[in-house]
Amino acid sequence: MEYSGITMTLEQHNIQVGQEECSKKCHRVPRIFRRNPSSNEDCYNPLVVSIGPYHHNDDPNHELAEMQSLKNEMVEQFANNSGKTREDLYRNVAELASSARKCYDEGSTKNVGDNAFTKMMLLDGCFILQFIFCFLHDSQKLKLSNRVLAYFVKRDLFLLENQIPYKVLTSLMSLGFDGNKGQELMENFMDEVRGLPRGKSGDMENNNQPAHLLDFYHNRFMGKRGQENPSRKGDSQWSSYRSVMELKSVGIHLMPSKTDMYTDLRYKSTMRGGTVTLPRIVIDDCTKSLLLNLMAHEACPGSAEGFWVTSYVCFLDSLIDHSEDVKELRKKGILSNVLGSDQEVADLFNEISSFMVFDPNAYGNVKSSIEKHCKNVIKKWVAEWLNDHFSSPWTFLAFFGAIFALVLTFIQTYKTLYPGNQ
Repeated sequence: MEYSGITMTLEQHNIQVGQEECSKKCHRVPRIFRRNPSSNEDCYNPLVVSIGPYHHNDDPNHELAEMQSLKNEMVEQFANNSGKTREDLYRNVAELASSARKCYDEGSTKNVGDNAFTKMMLLDGCFILQFIFCFLHDSQKLKLSNRVLAYFVKRDLFLLENQIPYKVLTSLMSLGFDGNKGQELMENFMDEVRGLPRGKSGDMENNNQPAHLLDFYHNRFMGKRGQENPSRKGDSQWSSYRSVMELKSVGIHLMPSKTDMYTDLRYKSTMRGGTVTLPRIVIDDCTKSLLLNLMAHEACPGSAEGFWVTSYVCFLDSLIDHSEDVKELRKKGILSNVLGSDQEVADLFNEISSFMVFDPNAYGNVKSSIEKHCKNVIKKWVAEWLNDHFSSPWTFLAFFGAIFALVLTFIQTYKTLYPGNQ
């Protein structure tokens, strides 16, 4: 059996070496992702800027070609800010060009000469770093016609087929930024893309260098590597999907997690029933593309550890059936919707998870705890009674008023029967 060029019957050491090399590749999107459904295909293609060789020659009259002139300006900006010449930057990238070429699928760069390939890495690397710096600190220097264009550039930087090896970016960062400033810049940009306050997610837990920018984002929100996440444990009993509103009706409430890591999804039993905490998410015009590319990244051989984003998306899809479920997630502060109507968000998740294969053991303890709660007749009865009678302040006041009226009636009756008894 072949696995991305590595024979699976080799000795364990050779397998590990092969997987290490494979994990640093800039993969193409697996074909099945482009086919199912076909309406998602545009989510994998750049709209305004091409990065790397896969889309370098797409339609020379398209917007992608127009961005090439801006790349040259970005190189000059980066060189001036770093105090280096363009020739210095070129020599720095040239040292990595041979190994960087090997990161792409075989044959994808055969028509690109060494000089042209090095220039591509230089232009794209400096463009990425200078765009991120200006996006965060000096938007006037972006020289883009409007904020919408910058928005779609940001979207294009996280496409699986629109990447350059991260070691190229690291090499350029060593020239352009002092100390850990380059690393901090990247982390702040990831938090910005995720919709979190800068620095909210803390330092990256994975010390291994990512394959590319999309892999950096994936690593940033995966939590600690090398440890089994407690959310993964659970018994093997079958668990059915239940929507947000159905869970609410049986006493299971939702809250945002503290870390916003994709792995941080937990269940806690409470007096009233149970609470599920899950990562927050901002839904906008780029969310569909970002999630699909992260899931495609996880599906590539050796690219990412586990199918956590895929499993997270599928779990959200299980919670979201209708617009009422989205509305409840918004009210709880778990989901922020800047896409449009709540029904559009529901349709988005129902569509993108329709063909995904996820890890059935992911969030195992959460699923099994929900299933046990739903099968507990007493908990369900108490939750449904509370939901029916205390779902709003008005029902509570009505219930309290009825009790108060009964007490007054009892006192009046008692005084009538025993007038002399104080």
